[in-house]
Amino acid sequence: MRSDARLVLRGYAPLLVMAALFIALVGFVPTVSVEVGPETVVAGGPGGGAPGQVVAGPAGSDGTGAAAAGNERVGSSAGTQRATTVGGGQVASGSVGACSGRARQVPGDPYSPPCVEWTGTNNGGSTSRGVTSDAVTVSFRVIDEKGFMQTLATLAGAEIIDTPADIRRTVEALVGFFNDHYEMYGRKIKTAFFDGTGSSSTELLGGGRAEAVADAAQVADEIGAFIEMNGSTEPFADALTRGNGVIAFGSPYLSRKWHLDRAPLAWSIATDCSIVAEAAAELAIKTLAGKPALFAGGNLQGKTRKLAGMSPENAWYQECHDDSIRKLEEAGLDPGIKVNYKLDINSMSNQAASVIAQLKDGGATTVLLGIDPIFPVFFTAKAEEQNYQPEWVPVGTALSDWDVSGQLYDQDQWSHAFGISSLGEPTPIRAGLGYSAYKSVRADEPAFTVEQIYGTLLLIATGIQMAGPSLTPQTFATGLKSWPGGTGPFGTWGFGPNDYTPTRDYRVIWWDPKGVSVVNSQPGRYVSAYGGKRFPTGQFPSGDLQVFE
Repeated sequence: MRSDARLVLRGYAPLLVMAALFIALVGFVPTVSVEVGPETVVAGGPGGGAPGQVVAGPAGSDGTGAAAAGNERVGSSAGTQRATTVGGGQVASGSVGACSGRARQVPGDPYSPPCVEWTGTNNGGSTSRGVTSDAVTVSFRVIDEKGFMQTLATLAGAEIIDTPADIRRTVEALVGFFNDHYEMYGRKIKTAFFDGTGSSSTELLGGGRAEAVADAAQVADEIGAFIEMNGSTEPFADALTRGNGVIAFGSPYLSRKWHLDRAPLAWSIATDCSIVAEAAAELAIKTLAGKPALFAGGNLQGKTRKLAGMSPENAWYQECHDDSIRKLEEAGLDPGIKVNYKLDINSMSNQAASVIAQLKDGGATTVLLGIDPIFPVFFTAKAEEQNYQPEWVPVGTALSDWDVSGQLYDQDQWSHAFGISSLGEPTPIRAGLGYSAYKSVRADEPAFTVEQIYGTLLLIATGIQMAGPSLTPQTFATGLKSWPGGTGPFGTWGFGPNDYTPTRDYRVIWWDPKGVSVVNSQPGRYVSAYGGKRFPTGQFPSGDLQVFE
């Protein structure tokens, strides 16, 4: 197996099995350079948990405040500025302390919140469970088991994986980075690792609730955490939020309703599947349905498209799949065939033969794929065996839209693949925000899940900073929703009023089996259509897709 693939895939560790499975972000690096201006932030007040004060970048500047609260005022020297409030604070101007001369908290990070300097002396002390005058406790459930990402690595010939020690060292280093660079009002993030009794693989299939409940109780009662960083299965995240009132990060592509039912406690960098379903339905309605299957092969090429949708059988994913079907029906279109499969690695090969037979017998020309990254290894092989060559349409879930995953699928089959991806443009490994942050703290090498860990901690630290001194689950949520967001390696991030995952747009992609990937310098890559333009849901272009050009 290629050494580059081994290097890239080494990062998918069993500790973050579900997060790594469903958060298709690892290995990507910034696609924009950031210029920062002279605007600064001042925070203050009389203490006792009083809100801070912030100045964002000038209106229209590169993500440094243009998407914030929207109240403009004129500063004494900076001209007209658009205000971002932190914890309900007011706009201030001037330059003090470490923020002098810059607008972002971390220059060069396109997702960094506006810079804040707190001049108060009293942050309110213990404003919530897991919060004291000097610390915010963030727990991390450790589960050392083989999971989907380790299996993907094995399929690619990568036998070396991150160890629990690698993950812990990387988390601790990045926590140190955010403690040093973000304003936390006299507090620091304190990590608490613990060995879980649950199983991510079992919980992935909807089981293991008793163990998940026990682990969540340990987080709440024994550790007393404000946030659990590895709440990456539905049973565990549910037990943390509804059962114990703990903020949980890592919910794996669960629906908007699921998050709203647990608001403001459940968050993730994995896009909620309602957003995915809406984007997939829009793509089908505007560009696919009723048109010839130009990109299919064999006897399917040129036939009027008959759609099919594929997703895991778990109830929480079926909810979103059904939403997508309803949107097609409301548009007066035939949603076609619905195909489900079980997220069980051991049976995927047998399932693949049945799934392909079902699609083929139903005459599907175009298959929308809300899938994990491993099942295509099996079903593309079975499709090739059965001489079935439909259009494959990944819709931006898990790692199915990552170059290295695509390289593992049958290339004759995947040469018919096009779809959407929320990720930023890929660039080589060891050049990301997380890697750079880690190397600023330590001289050794991080876990290869460093970018994913960074993304999660970025949201946690941003929520803490934007909340202001009085930190509670509600002010944390208010803070994240007032964060301007930005565009970079993870795509475009920010939060709408009903969003608890940050994805804001997509790009259209198609598979080039002969093109060389910048990720690992091997053949096979996703190419961005429309010149790399990104489309928020509701703004996809109509007409024929500009793919395979």
